Amino acid sequence: MFDLTKKLDKLVDRYNELNKEISDPDVINNSEQYQKLLKEHGKLKEIVSKYREYKKVLSRVEEAHSIIEEEEEQEVRELAEMELKELTPRKEKMEDELTYMLLPEDPNDEKNVIVEIRAGAGGDEAGLFAADLYRMYSRYAESKNWKTEVISANASGIGGYKEIIFTVEGKNVYSRLKYESGVHRVQRVPTTESGGRIHTSTATVAVLPEAEEVDVDIDPNDLRIDVYRSSGPGGQSVNTTDSAVRITHEPTGLVVSCQDEKSQHKNKARAMRILRARLKELMEKEKQAEIDEARKSQIGSGDRSEKIRTYNFPQGRVSDHRINLTIHQLNDILDGNLDLIIDNLIKEDTIKRLEKLK
Repeated sequence: MFDLTKKLDKLVDRYNELNKEISDPDVINNSEQYQKLLKEHGKLKEIVSKYREYKKVLSRVEEAHSIIEEEEEQEVRELAEMELKELTPRKEKMEDELTYMLLPEDPNDEKNVIVEIRAGAGGDEAGLFAADLYRMYSRYAESKNWKTEVISANASGIGGYKEIIFTVEGKNVYSRLKYESGVHRVQRVPTTESGGRIHTSTATVAVLPEAEEVDVDIDPNDLRIDVYRSSGPGGQSVNTTDSAVRITHEPTGLVVSCQDEKSQHKNKARAMRILRARLKELMEKEKQAEIDEARKSQIGSGDRSEKIRTYNFPQGRVSDHRINLTIHQLNDILDGNLDLIIDNLIKEDTIKRLEKLK
């Protein structure tokens, strides 16, 4: 078991240092440094306040123990025992809360995201399932007052998508959607199937924290940019100008295409957003490989090849294979009530991280 008070005492020392630093005129005049320190101060203030409250409870617990051991009067000892009975669960609850507050934050949690959904195995049915997933995430975003915008879409022609890429913007978007990356599987009788047989199809979902220009430094000399005419279903040209853009990042071989806008400039800007996010993901995977054990302990590794969930229509259930969770509310979940699953994923993820911390 790690020493909780030792870790918290260090944070109190840092908090006291910050109190002095943010009062320094030189720091105040440096806007960027001042804002950075204020943010750190704000995060520590809550945990320091909780720790001070915990120390008061701890002091009362120690005092009650002392009275029980040393006091001769039975009535006084009984009062101390009653107080100890009340204080002990409170003390334990506060220890759990403080331990949770010590968990390192994911620096991407506050970021907006780019979501990529691609039809997998299953032909036209996989494309229809990709469309169902897009609708599910759109409804979920609506329920959170998040904003969604399609960056690129490749329709399959029967109401589905071979691929759809969209942004989700709002408060702490990545903190909840990051668990969605992986292979999603559907089991149902397709509308395209006349025999009434249950068919299994898949779609892959990738959730990328959106990268700012400062997060990923892209050398323009590393880019090959090709322009061409947009095409619709069946390959027919839908534009008379070369507005579609394909960007190749030569050092990594990453290729991004965008053609939904009529403006070449807008398509290029959208393609660069996707490229930055994919490069950020690549960089973070390389870093994570260095600390592979930590990655294995996470609920969602973000691996696009990992089968994470099955949507079974005949039985009306959704199963998340990472935490052995089955919920018989398929329609609610597909209608955007994803918190039924995400809340459980966050809970299990927190337990695993706490175990590692201890």
